[in-house]
Amino acid sequence: MSRLPAGTVTFLFTDIERSTNLLEQLGDGYAEVLRDHHRLLRVAFQDTGGQEVDTQGDAFFVAFSRARDALSAAVAGQRALKAHRWPPGAVVNVRMGLHTGEPLSVESDYVGIDVHRAARICAAGHGGQILVSQATRELVEGDLPADLTLRDLGHHRLKDLSRPQHLFQVVASDLPFDFPPLKSLDTLPNNLPIQLTSFIGREREIADIRRLLTTTRMLTLTGVGGSGKTRLALQAAGSQLDDFPDGVWWIELAPLSDPVLVPQVVAAALNVSEQPGRSPTETLLDALRSRNLLLGLDNCEHLLSACADLGDAILRRCPGVRILATSREGLGLEGEVLYPVRSLSLPDRRTIPAEIVAQSEAVQLFNVRARAVLPDFEVTDRNAQAVAHLCQRLDGIPLAIELAASRVNALPVEEMATRLDDRFRLLTGGRRTALPRHQTLRAAMDWSYDLLSEAERAMLRRLSVFAGGWTIEAAEAVCSGQGVGAADALDLLTRLVNKSLVVAEEHSGKGRYRFLETVRQYNGDRLLEAGEAELVRKRHREFFLALAEEAEPHLRGGEQVHWLNRLEAEHDNLRAAVESLLGAEDAEGALRLTGSLYRFWAIRGHFSEGRDSIERALRGSGGSSSVRAKALNGLGSLAYRQDDNERAKAYYEEGLARYREAGDTSGIATSLLGLANVTQAEGDHVLSRALYEESLTLYRGLGDASGVARVLGNMGFEAQYAGDYAQATALFQESLALNQRLGDRSGIAFATEHLGGVAAAQGDFDRAKQLLEESLVLFRELSDRAFEAFAYADLGVVAWLKGNPVEAKRLIDESVSVFREAGDRWNLGRSFARLAGIAMSQKQPERAARLCGAVEALFEAIRSPIVPTDRLAFDKVVAAARASLGGPGFMSAWDEGKAMTLDQAIEYALKQDS
Repeated sequence: MSRLPAGTVTFLFTDIERSTNLLEQLGDGYAEVLRDHHRLLRVAFQDTGGQEVDTQGDAFFVAFSRARDALSAAVAGQRALKAHRWPPGAVVNVRMGLHTGEPLSVESDYVGIDVHRAARICAAGHGGQILVSQATRELVEGDLPADLTLRDLGHHRLKDLSRPQHLFQVVASDLPFDFPPLKSLDTLPNNLPIQLTSFIGREREIADIRRLLTTTRMLTLTGVGGSGKTRLALQAAGSQLDDFPDGVWWIELAPLSDPVLVPQVVAAALNVSEQPGRSPTETLLDALRSRNLLLGLDNCEHLLSACADLGDAILRRCPGVRILATSREGLGLEGEVLYPVRSLSLPDRRTIPAEIVAQSEAVQLFNVRARAVLPDFEVTDRNAQAVAHLCQRLDGIPLAIELAASRVNALPVEEMATRLDDRFRLLTGGRRTALPRHQTLRAAMDWSYDLLSEAERAMLRRLSVFAGGWTIEAAEAVCSGQGVGAADALDLLTRLVNKSLVVAEEHSGKGRYRFLETVRQYNGDRLLEAGEAELVRKRHREFFLALAEEAEPHLRGGEQVHWLNRLEAEHDNLRAAVESLLGAEDAEGALRLTGSLYRFWAIRGHFSEGRDSIERALRGSGGSSSVRAKALNGLGSLAYRQDDNERAKAYYEEGLARYREAGDTSGIATSLLGLANVTQAEGDHVLSRALYEESLTLYRGLGDASGVARVLGNMGFEAQYAGDYAQATALFQESLALNQRLGDRSGIAFATEHLGGVAAAQGDFDRAKQLLEESLVLFRELSDRAFEAFAYADLGVVAWLKGNPVEAKRLIDESVSVFREAGDRWNLGRSFARLAGIAMSQKQPERAARLCGAVEALFEAIRSPIVPTDRLAFDKVVAAARASLGGPGFMSAWDEGKAMTLDQAIEYALKQDS
């Protein structure tokens, strides 16, 4: 019996051949018939040793270990369907197609070119007919059951538009034999061009196009240059052949430059001869008046008016004609439906195994095209991340991916991915027979750019200064002037969206716009060529400096979440503004911007980025004393959040000195509060209490309720660490009341979380859980990842104390992941200590001892003591582990934990087993 070569599978694809009469006869019983159809086929597959993979709708395929079994199952299935008793008057005919190839296995499913080939073979047949590909025939020919033969049907172009396939019909004495000619491109009227490369993915889009063409007579596929509009439209048109008795006709307009010739070109494709004394349009309309066909108009953007005029006339006078067009923008016809062609699906941004990366359409396309120039190329675990990165940076644009794949024989993928900042030089060398604009990526972009008006070009290239997107307000402020009026910005932006050069989105209920990265880089080059770069960048940094300074006072209070989200949406632009100010050696501006952003960076966990930005701004010469002092306080706050207490203290002290020199009472109070927090963390509680009191006095003198609330909350910490829970509760409640009056959700979240911690310390676990869960909701609303971790950790402690160690570990593991991401070593140490206690409660003394050693090493490294409330619990865990393991055993495990690097300790802490 024949065996399949390694890596190959035989697919059996089935489809019920529908007809209007059948659906009318079956009525509501249609779904039941389909269920019976699937049930009978499943039984047939199981009887012949098949392994069913997936069932969807009215078509499914099955993978077999042997091609002969697939063939036998198909015949058994047809026999079972023939013998089934269907509803009166109904005849259900099923067509089947078998093909053998190399699929990509995805969980319980298969994808890839050969799967599509099986579906196309099936679609070429008629109800009751079984078709077999040449690949399958070669495997079964010498091993056919005695009652089966194969009939040679010759070569046929299938609806995937690629090269002809040699097909065979399975013949059995008890099954129908005579069928009409196959429904292939060779037998149905059309002029669809042969495609020399395979089509990848886009199943959803093809289904959408087929559905839309049943409800509209004018469908236009729009998208950026190179997005695959033409190939998708061709593929969809090929799948529609059965639906148009007079055929599917394709008109390529890209080579045409004279709009007057559009009707003649369409008429010539349809074999409509000109008539003396009549215009080509009138002759064409007469010929189409009684025809039922699909007309494809490809690349209409440079002949928009002519295509619109002809399309409108056809729609009004030829009721059986439907039009499928491709264009950078819509034709603007009444009843026209626009279908934006998205980029190919992309792999996950994280490092993931090759088999997962290869599931995305972008990577499938890269893989297939790369093999065309380097046959042994494959996506492996070694290069998967580079391939994924490449496809992501190219925005999933098919043309860009194909051009990149064509270079794999000369440049490793890993190196190619690092050269994408110069992608317009890298991505050249397309097929010589391709249209000129498809031979290089820049040529594709030039084609779109050259079709724009002068104002549209100016707007487009100026928009390239934005990073990560923009709002209409930002576009008006940054891009107006020199030929672009501020009042014209919205109209120009709308036109660029319509031409598929700008992507419009909605973000938090507000319109937002962005470029694909390839389009942004192209227009950035155009901005430099126009000599406008420095002026536009100056406007950009001025706009975002103003935004940051407007946002800063709102980062506390009732509008906090709104402004945090707004800054997060503009984070890439804010980064670009920082770089622009530093590059322009504008020290004052750089300090103002970074000093305004430090609280945003702190709340959203961007500690290292914030520190680096402020430190670079402070290194510049210039900047007023008050601006430098504010930046120093922000730097101290970020350093404190990273447990860099030595540097935090130095920053606060320098800021305090500058504020005292300037006589800035509010600044002095802020610096004192920061210093108090640092000295508290260092264990000098006498000094920290004195600093808190001094800061509190100044804030009260200023009438600064927000400052008072912050100091009271930190004084509550001080009382909690000292074990004075009554005083801690009173201070936290006073802070909570002030924050509630101010509407400061961050302050409310902090006070609520701290009250939960005090309740837990006092044994009121139900109250603690309620308060901590309330704070977790608030921190999530704020997207304050760092303090979400505090709530997780404290909830873990509550779960542990309530006797649920499994839930406790899950919650504390969550906090460890966040603290690692934030670089918060102090709180990592606290989490390790808690996990050690959980391990001890689960009778894992050796694990507990290792974690305790890691805790000791971590606190020694950051030169910070374990807080008193934590120390008591920690010492108990240490004593219990020592008693269980004995002195030598305990010290051995302790030393192992203490010798771990931080990353090793984190991985060990997150392990599920001892």
